[in-house]
Amino acid sequence: MKILTAEQLRALDKHTIANEPISSIDLMERAASKYTEAVSGFIKKEQQVVVFCGMGNNGGDGLAIARMLLQNGYKVKVYIVKHSLKGSTDFETNEKRLRELTQLEYIDNVKVVPELKSQEICVDAIFGNGLTKATEGVAAAVIRSINKSGATIYSVDVPSGMYCDKANADSDTVVQSTITFTFHSPKLTFLFPQNEKFVPEFKVLDIGLSKQFEAQIASPYEYVEDTLIKSLSKKRKKFGHKGTYGHALICAGGYGKMGSAILSVGAALRSGAGLITAQVPKCGYEFMQITNPEAMVLVDSNEMFIAESPDYTQFSAIGIGPGIGTGTATGELIERLLRRTQLPIPLVMDADALNILAKYRPLKSLLTQRMIITPHPGEFKRLMGEWKDDMQRLQKQIELSKQQKCVVVLKGAYTSISTADGKVYFNTTGNPGMAKGGSGDVLTGVITSLLAQGYTGDAAALIGVYVQGMAGDNAAASLGQTGITARDIIHYLPGAFKAFE
Repeated sequence: MKILTAEQLRALDKHTIANEPISSIDLMERAASKYTEAVSGFIKKEQQVVVFCGMGNNGGDGLAIARMLLQNGYKVKVYIVKHSLKGSTDFETNEKRLRELTQLEYIDNVKVVPELKSQEICVDAIFGNGLTKATEGVAAAVIRSINKSGATIYSVDVPSGMYCDKANADSDTVVQSTITFTFHSPKLTFLFPQNEKFVPEFKVLDIGLSKQFEAQIASPYEYVEDTLIKSLSKKRKKFGHKGTYGHALICAGGYGKMGSAILSVGAALRSGAGLITAQVPKCGYEFMQITNPEAMVLVDSNEMFIAESPDYTQFSAIGIGPGIGTGTATGELIERLLRRTQLPIPLVMDADALNILAKYRPLKSLLTQRMIITPHPGEFKRLMGEWKDDMQRLQKQIELSKQQKCVVVLKGAYTSISTADGKVYFNTTGNPGMAKGGSGDVLTGVITSLLAQGYTGDAAALIGVYVQGMAGDNAAASLGQTGITARDIIHYLPGAFKAFE
């Protein structure tokens, strides 16, 4: 699903109106109907619904929604926030229609801002996706009143006061919605960590905009759905054998951190590669043989850490980093691996391998198109420096992928996967229960295993992140978010992969 800018959405609306054809007011009616149908599942008939409408088309949506809720037997009170002298044409049409059913109240100064009760339902339709400046005056006062009420808030398309295509300042006044029902596609800023308090949850409503025209619109951003993962997934061959599906090398573990290696190798075994070899220090040999008997073990001569470069040419893909430490000898191992530019083997770098990149900054320039790095936000900050907001963080991620021609998997809610051509894919699986030590080690194993099977870097990252998140979701559905561990994610990997077989 493409993520479109506000300008692109306006063009899509305009094309749909001209070519469906459908009038602007009827398209608004369609959108309001979709919202009303969706929100009705969250409201009881005995609850008081308070609708706050601005004077643009988002306010027009709100007026149409209020009318439909009234006609469906809900208790509705409507306030129009007079933030401008004149409303849009469609707003005024719906204002006239609603006056025939109920009394409208107008808020034209801060002294008449009403106080919501915590048990009431608020429909927020003050500002939509076209907002270009921070809210102020009476509109800001209304938003502050809504936020402090404790009421359940259902925003129409966008929480009022929030930008779609750039980050808000910390001082901006924005509605803190309970659920945002957004039209056509998610807005880019919904996926930023800094906006969680404004959009903790959203639901996308299809309002029938032109799919043919949308196909012609270019967007660097995509919201990943299972149809994309299905299209990328390969069927296993009837006459395939273990050599068909590649040989993955996982370089991981150190004294006190052998769990990282065990998890990463265990995940690789559950992700389809034909052969898995684990390179571990001497202290981890028995642990690896006992916990993952299907894997072969390459034992480093060092007791507590890995530092030796094996013959890499026998492997189809390499994953390195979980639990290896950042000592001098291990740093030299990473440098030797990165400098083997003639080595046509895809590489996944995670955890301490990334910390070594940050520690020895010149090594970052050795990243190439055969490489995938999988930092969490802290590791990414060490690599790329501070950022002022999440939009700048995203730009830093895109810049790194384009400059070094590598794939960057920035982990977290809506994990973002940037590719060498400047595209960014936002993952849609996973849950807060996965925010625990070891989950990243599992992802390293999954992606490395997929690379060994011949998937491109882009496809391996997309499939790996999506399937690992799905396994986490399945684990949480069975066990609850609080109690799941990285080992549980591994246990549920086969079921997740099965969905795409």
